[in-house]
Amino acid sequence: MGMNKQKGGNTTLSEINVTPMVDVMLVLLVIFMVTAPLVQQGVKVDLPKVKAMQMTSEESRVIITVDKDRRVFIGKAEVPLEQLETKISTNERLKGDHEVFLYADRALPYGFVVKIMSVLKKAGVDQVGMVTEPGED
Repeated sequence: MGMNKQKGGNTTLSEINVTPMVDVMLVLLVIFMVTAPLVQQGVKVDLPKVKAMQMTSEESRVIITVDKDRRVFIGKAEVPLEQLETKISTNERLKGDHEVFLYADRALPYGFVVKIMSVLKKAGVDQVGMVTEPGED
């Protein structure tokens, strides 16, 4: 009888308890769901409002943003206007695509936006998508 108790007491538990891991993964999922929209916001610009069909945004496109203070950004990185052509012409994403999206603040003069578009054209960009917000005319 003494030997049976020793054999029964030495058994190992061969199952893994996954409940703590699932708890941690759910907490991480909630954190990422809450912070993801905050991370996607870039430079604050007041886009013009027009009635037009809404396009689906593609993450692979290069985004040029010009704020009301005439600061130019590629993605979230600020670029001096005189270096914009060089930065765009050497951009690896544009090698096969040649298309950018332009976010320009509506307070900017028309001539300045055309100047940016001219620099983009010189840099080899074939298509410039002007981004607006849906609104009333």
